[in-house]
Amino acid sequence: MKRKLIVLPAVCLFVATGVLFAANSRAEAPAPAGEPVAAAEAQPAKEYESFGDTQIINMEPVKAMFSHKSHVVTAGLSCDSCHPDLFERKRGAAKAKGDLNHTAMDAGMYCGACHDGKDAFATTNAKSCKTCHGSDMKQPGVIVFNKPVKGVVFDHKGHVDMGLSCSSCHDSAFEMRMGAAEEDYKKFNMQALYQGKYCGVCHNGNIAFASNTRCTSCHIGVKGVARMQTADQAAEQQEHK
Repeated sequence: MKRKLIVLPAVCLFVATGVLFAANSRAEAPAPAGEPVAAAEAQPAKEYESFGDTQIINMEPVKAMFSHKSHVVTAGLSCDSCHPDLFERKRGAAKAKGDLNHTAMDAGMYCGACHDGKDAFATTNAKSCKTCHGSDMKQPGVIVFNKPVKGVVFDHKGHVDMGLSCSSCHDSAFEMRMGAAEEDYKKFNMQALYQGKYCGVCHNGNIAFASNTRCTSCHIGVKGVARMQTADQAAEQQEHK
């Protein structure tokens, strides 16, 4: 009987020690790859990661990116810097309104509340386009319209070099979507330009040459039409001959 009493505590002590050792081993061992870490062991979530996407990327009408991390960590902003005054704290809410564009931003709405050239780079700064639209953004090139008249050329670079930005034309004069104007080509015509629409917003004789002059500046390969001139332009051209 005494022999059993001596052995039993030893067995219990061995078992207890083994249980404690196994428990400690499990606590210290890292979680296997691919398995979620227990909530108690996880790092506390950053405030900007607790709602929505850390990186927001829209592809329509053009690619545009927004990083919560760069604004919170790098710039030191808090959630209430933008929410809910500038953006409703709901996924896709601003896009659903239909006015999330450069026209609105240039007027101080949405991102434009800070990106005004004072607090942050201006939305009208053409040199900063790639900051939001990505380094893979292609520089808009030459567009040749073929409806309703063939061979109407528009050069993005020529206009940007004169100091214009994307928002000078988009979305007020032209929707920022390839081919949008030609889709409704019955309205995209010279009569519309004379009424101050499309190119006519600027080409009115005050901001830029009037749309009823210098035809060959935009139209190429049009037979029978050399140039439509006013009396003053014709006289000026005659003087330079």
